[in-house]
Parts: sequence; C-alpha cells; structure tokens
Amino acid sequence: MGGGLAGLVSALELSRVGWSVVLVERKTYPFHKVCGEYVSNEVRPYMEALGVDLAGLGAKAINRFQFSSPSGRLLEAPLDLGGFGISRFTLDYALYQLALEAGVTFLLGKQVESATFQEDSFRVTLNDTETLQGRLVIGAFGKRSKLDKQLERAFMQQPSPYIGVKYHIRTDTFPEDVIALHNFPDGYCGMSAVEDGKYCLCYLTTRRNLKQFGNIPDMERTILYQNPHLKQIYETAEFLYNKPEVINEISFAPKKAVEDHILMAGDSAGLITPLCGNGMAMAIHGARLVSDVANLYLNGQVNRPQLEKQYQAEWSRLFARRLWVGRNVQRLFGDAWLSEWAVTLFGTFRPLLREVMRQTHGEVIAATPVSPLSS
Repeated sequence: MGGGLAGLVSALELSRVGWSVVLVERKTYPFHKVCGEYVSNEVRPYMEALGVDLAGLGAKAINRFQFSSPSGRLLEAPLDLGGFGISRFTLDYALYQLALEAGVTFLLGKQVESATFQEDSFRVTLNDTETLQGRLVIGAFGKRSKLDKQLERAFMQQPSPYIGVKYHIRTDTFPEDVIALHNFPDGYCGMSAVEDGKYCLCYLTTRRNLKQFGNIPDMERTILYQNPHLKQIYETAEFLYNKPEVINEISFAPKKAVEDHILMAGDSAGLITPLCGNGMAMAIHGARLVSDVANLYLNGQVNRPQLEKQYQAEWSRLFARRLWVGRNVQRLFGDAWLSEWAVTLFGTFRPLLREVMRQTHGEVIAATPVSPLSS
C-alpha cells in the first residue's frame, strides 16, 4: 500500500525472489513529492546493486553541510559519510520501471480504503470497490493517510502543527556539493542540488505561520526573508513550479512498525525530522529490512507472530535512536533564540555537531539484494 521509496523497493525485492506482488498507488508515475531529496550514502551501494544507475540519472555528490541561524550566522562542516541529491520525480520513476520489469503489478490512480486481517490473510478494498486478497500487507503510504485513521494509530490522536513546502529552483550562486539548512522563526529550510542543474528547496514550518498571513507567498516574504540567505535565494533564483508542493499535518510522534498485522515501512513506520536530512535513506533501508523478514515468512521459515516480533525489534534497533535524536535536536531550531544559541554551540564544539550527524545516520548497508532462501 503506497508507491514511494519504501513501497517500490520492497515490491521490487519481493517480486525478484518470486513472489506475486501488487502495489497500489493513488498517483501515476512520475510525480513530485514533498521531500528534501538528499540521500545518505549509507544506501548508495545497495541502490546501485538493485540496478539504479544513479550517475546516469544525474545524482549530485554532496559532501558539505551548512546551516544558518535566523539572523544569518552561518556554520559549515564536512559530511563524513556524504550523500547524493536526486529528485523523487526521477528516482521513484526509475524504481517503478525496474519493478515493472521484475513483474510487479501496479494499480495506479487508486487508493486503499481498508485493509482487514482475518483467518491469517488480508482483504484489501480499493476506492473503486475492487478487492484484493493477500498473505502479507506492507503499509508504505507515507507520512499521513486515511488508513492511519482507520487503524486508530496513536499518533493520529496528537496535534500535528507542521506543514511542508517544496520547490525546484535554478540558481548559479549555490555550490552543488553542499546541503544547507537555513533557520527562520518557527521553521527551517533545506536546499541541495538534484539532477539537471536544479536544486530542491524544501521547508518545514507551522500552520500558525501560514494562518497568520493567509497564503504561502506572503508568509515567505514576511517570515522566511528574515534569514538573509533565504531572502537572497528567493530574490535571485528561478522558481520552476507554478505553485509549490505542500503537505499538511506532518507528525514526528513515535509510531509502531506493526499495526493490526500490517508491516509498516518508510514514513508509515516513523518519520525523522527533516533537519536530519535522512528520511529517504531510512525508507530505502527499511524496505530492505521488511523485504528480508517478509521473505522468511512467505517461505515458511517463521510464523506470523515471529515475523511481527522480529520486524518490530529489528526496526527499533536500526531506527528508534536516530528518530529520538532527531526529535530532540529539532527542539533547538525554529525558535530564534535557541537557533542562534545552537549555531554558537555547534560552532564552538565541532565534535558535537559531527556526533549529532553520526547519530542520525546509519552504517552503509550491504550491497546485496534479498536472495531466495533456496539459493
């Protein structure tokens, strides 16, 4: 359920080892998504092993990090592991094509209305009343979905004050090997290069900011322009969208990796704060994990209780700490005074900044796709 990075990678993996896979996605490829579009190198060897030609797609190598306080004070540090920039429009479409070749059945332009578990199997109903039966369901429907409400997930009961806004721009004043994080009152904006000479400009702010000004352009001119780096970008860059991509009610509250026997992957399992710049890598890494444990179950090596227990434990081992660090670091940003203090702190104690970055990134994962157990 869902055809973002986690859905596409897990569908591709499971289809390649011989399972019949149906992927339901409400949009039609290729399409844009609200996303920072920076990927940690922890998943680069694995992605290339899957057959994704990152160099051929124009991915940009990124090895430096900048961040500024709302007043414009700038700090720069190396990215020890580094990463690459590539748009979701391009990367998701490349994975979609690989999955088609692997035999995945796509139901595009459709949406899951319900997924119910009974007698050790699932019944999935779509918005056109079509129904599907399956032994296993992977929930990869993103940050927030009507399915979260149907499943009565705990995080849906908590307030979600954040909105995300994304553009693609062109500029000749920003280096391609840098990912920048510019803070402003009640928010922060990330910027990094993607393919074809473009840059991704994506920011997180509060609905309160938007409500105060009534529309995005007025909010940007009044709030984001307070950071001189953002003011310069907005006044000199070419904005390539007629209007931005926007997503509402983003929640960073903890989630469970298994809900009503559905294995959650990607943002459905847990959303890292954007300032940590690692959500895409986590989705890919999580898809590798869910494919592994799903393959064990489908081959009869573990039963369903063992599958769910193992998946939740492994997911928590890999991702719970970095999500916790991300939530706590986010508290330092958005507030003007705290952001200024954080820049001073990290500038004075550089090892602390490198440790925070290390804690929100994982180790490089094996460049080996899932293998059939018979091999």
